[in-house]
Amino acid sequence: LASYKGTTSTGNVITAIGLEESLHGRHIILLEDIIDTGKTLHGFIPQLEHQGPASIKIAALLTKPEALQYPVHADYTGFAIPNKFVVGYGLDYDGLGRNLRELYELVED
Repeated sequence: LASYKGTTSTGNVITAIGLEESLHGRHIILLEDIIDTGKTLHGFIPQLEHQGPASIKIAALLTKPEALQYPVHADYTGFAIPNKFVVGYGLDYDGLGRNLRELYELVED
């Protein structure tokens, strides 16, 4: 799922890879790199629930509590961070910086 262009959410969640397996009766753990506003998961979780899983848990490396606009709760969280745009460690800015070994706050001029 993707919803960002640059440092701003587009407001549209795009499904890049579809699910082909049945989720009925299965225990699901969603692995999220970062929970920002919560819009992506807020829209996606009902789609998963419709498939009848036994349970759904959310694990997020990063959460931004100050940015949260939708009622999404991570069951497992690595770090809560300030409401800043970060790159590195798998997170990118328009495809750049994903391969950095640390997290960096993006500072725009």
